[in-house]
Amino acid sequence: MNFEEQVKSFAKRTKSIMNGIETEEATKTSIIMPFFQTLGYDVFNPSEFVPEFTADVGIKKGEKVDYAILNNKAPVILIECKSIKEELTKHDSQLFRYFGTTSAKFAILTNGIIYRFYTDLDEPNKMDEKPFLEINMLDLKEAQIPELKKFHKDNFDLNQIIDTASELKYIGLMRNVIKEEFSNPSDEFVRLVLGNGVYDGVKTQNVIDRYKPMLKKSLTGYINDLVNDKIQTALNNDDATENEAAITGIATEINGIETEDININKVHTTDDELESYYIVKSILRETVSPSRIFYKDTQSYFGILIDNKVTRWLCRICFRESGNFIVIPNEIKEGIKYPIDTVNDIYKLSSALIERAKSIV
Repeated sequence: MNFEEQVKSFAKRTKSIMNGIETEEATKTSIIMPFFQTLGYDVFNPSEFVPEFTADVGIKKGEKVDYAILNNKAPVILIECKSIKEELTKHDSQLFRYFGTTSAKFAILTNGIIYRFYTDLDEPNKMDEKPFLEINMLDLKEAQIPELKKFHKDNFDLNQIIDTASELKYIGLMRNVIKEEFSNPSDEFVRLVLGNGVYDGVKTQNVIDRYKPMLKKSLTGYINDLVNDKIQTALNNDDATENEAAITGIATEINGIETEDININKVHTTDDELESYYIVKSILRETVSPSRIFYKDTQSYFGILIDNKVTRWLCRICFRESGNFIVIPNEIKEGIKYPIDTVNDIYKLSSALIERAKSIV
């Protein structure tokens, strides 16, 4: 497996065993040490991965951090571990003390689920209060995997990580601000929008309160339009790699923002989708063996494939409150959208489905 596959597999394993972990020691051995193994470190080699690393603080001697990763016998990453049952916020100051007593440039605070990466961007040799990267194994983002890969033993370049840490930190902080404003617009943001040609009168508190719900609806509508546009682009795209990237981008862009008519967090195969699958198999029974026809249910469409390959898709079907439709590529691989009222309307598209099947078998 490549690194991306390894990380996703590790995240899946974490989810499957987390409920059986009760203590800090169990957290360390069950998921934290395996996490750093995924990053290429030999966690059983004390010249590389040191448990109970001594980090004396002022007059206090014998202070120990849970682990330290060494490079040429010098610590480069300090790791403070907490139980999977504990929140991390109240422990930040403890790692803060350790950081200032060693030559390490990075510190990681983790409870096995959340990994917070710190450095000293704000003041040299003093750990920042806020992490420049935070990874949640229960909500792993595609865009975070390349950043995590920089901490892999084979890729570790201190200067390169520091160069990108500042940008990562402030992009993350800005994203949080935008997320909060979209979900719960502040008075200042409402005034800003109203002042851009929306409302010419005095922006009193009553005016702000009256327009705030409208602005929230407007933002939600914009996000929904953005998502629908991306889904339609993906549906019309015959390139598997770009298709998957487009769908993934939807989840990334609207993460944490409320939407009214799209749920990207759950895939549920409906009776109508299964019935449409069997209808397509019936239509194509004399064109292609039914054993070669598969389906793939995604967050945005129900796809029917030949040989279970996304590059050989027959059609994509969407059942929505706003209207049902099926997309079938034509001879130049351009996705043509056909509205349907019920699954039985798929029979009316038999010719287009047969032509599509003939072009890829």
